[in-house]
Amino acid sequence: MIFKQKAKKNIQDRFVIVSGLPRSGTSMMMKMLEAGGIPVLTDHERVADEDNPKGYFEFERVKKLKEGDVDWLHKAKGKVVKVIAALLTHLPSDYEYDVIFMRRAMPEILASQKQMLIRRGENPDKVKDEDIAALFDKHLAQVIGWAKKQKNIRLIEVDYNVALKNPMPIIKQVNYFLGGELNTEGMVSEVDPKLYRQRKA
Repeated sequence: MIFKQKAKKNIQDRFVIVSGLPRSGTSMMMKMLEAGGIPVLTDHERVADEDNPKGYFEFERVKKLKEGDVDWLHKAKGKVVKVIAALLTHLPSDYEYDVIFMRRAMPEILASQKQMLIRRGENPDKVKDEDIAALFDKHLAQVIGWAKKQKNIRLIEVDYNVALKNPMPIIKQVNYFLGGELNTEGMVSEVDPKLYRQRKA
């Protein structure tokens, strides 16, 4: 974890970001934070499906950050929005962000992404797992390293695998990170082990 102090309680004045690799538990964290009492910025364009039965909680314009589309950011004030790791570095430095960065066992991420490709009728074996894993590991190190250097970013890393097994300690840490006023019991109720389908030793 990279944060040093508890956040100010007035979450209405801050920007909360959930980030991580695709299939790393970002949607679960979005749902947990919503249950905890933070409004979610989403347009519902990407609807729930077999891969994410409880929804993706995405805001489509986030995908245009790299193109410089940041006019929507004022809508995120006091809310939580999902920004995948690849786009995190494109957030403008005008604002201060509290980033919850999801980590998950790499073999599970790869297996989950493969299953999604199969359901879409795409070839899941174009690139070897070890090559993808190496690229992802390098990418994560670069993004986390970048975040540590930013004065306008506070960041906490959350282990998806640990959160599923024993959610309350993780939830208490997230609650402290965000100011200590979340509904922790509500957050626990959104942790659904039945959706943990790509388990790897």
